[in-house]
Amino acid sequence: MQVTVILCTYNRVGSLAAALESIGNSCDHASVQSEILIVDNNSTDNTRSFAESLCRQHPDRFRYLFEPNQGLSNARNAGIRESRGEILAFTDDDVTVEPTWLENLTTGLNDEKWAGAGGRTLPRQLVPLPAWISSESPQDWGGIVGGLFDLGDISGELAVAPYGANMAFRKAMFERYGMFRADLGRCGNQLISLEDLEFGRRLMAAGEHLRYEPSAIVYHPILENRLQKDYFLSWWFGFGRAVIREKGKRPPILGLPRHYFGIPKMTAVDLPIYALRWMCTMKRRDRFRSKCLTWYMAGQIAETYRMARLPCGNPRMKTEEQSAT
Repeated sequence: MQVTVILCTYNRVGSLAAALESIGNSCDHASVQSEILIVDNNSTDNTRSFAESLCRQHPDRFRYLFEPNQGLSNARNAGIRESRGEILAFTDDDVTVEPTWLENLTTGLNDEKWAGAGGRTLPRQLVPLPAWISSESPQDWGGIVGGLFDLGDISGELAVAPYGANMAFRKAMFERYGMFRADLGRCGNQLISLEDLEFGRRLMAAGEHLRYEPSAIVYHPILENRLQKDYFLSWWFGFGRAVIREKGKRPPILGLPRHYFGIPKMTAVDLPIYALRWMCTMKRRDRFRSKCLTWYMAGQIAETYRMARLPCGNPRMKTEEQSAT
């Protein structure tokens, strides 16, 4: 069964070489036939010349695809369309992977019981955390600064969707359930995301099963420019917007648009409660977390208002293909 590794990249030629070297090494260790598809999402650095040179040197291993439509979901969807594999593995352009990564991540998908799989994403390096981050609760910061995902050492069925830096799906799942939502994928400096989690949740809601494989290990850098309060607040605001956008426009209540009820409640009740906790909490870490949740609620209000102004229709399942029509 052939596997296509889809690596989307944007202006990271500096880290791309190490990522591709480790992924190529993992392909060498795998017992499956594989290819690595480099999807250049409109980079303005030397990504294209580097990738094309690599493809000329190793035409049986690497392929290059240029996707001009900006946005991570657009790039991933382009890679899915151009892939040759029956199993599609996804990772990032700034990671390194274990030599056994590809084998361990994808072997279980030969069994049609599993629609997809996710592995462990661990920090590549240790960095001192700011005092306002709790090192005892990596779930509060790991996904923000490095897409970290670690559910322990025991494999089994996932109850949560995996992150995009370390996941694989059978290609048939995209044919059956659609592609990544383009309205959720990151685009430039916009921190609205959740396209990877939304797709995994879409599969699970349809009754499909996703496997957790702890031996499929990816190392992601802890990006120090993300260990800043401004970045955290922007991330939480974008997360709030993404949560509302994922739901899409919902049916009216008693004949009235739902936002007639949602915006006043969030503005008059939910937001003040979060803000009061932020201002009154004494512990530094708890106070900043409450501030993040205040930004999260503000993002939900902003996105609810934006969607209320849209023309009638449900944008919930907007995909790259729908955008192009």
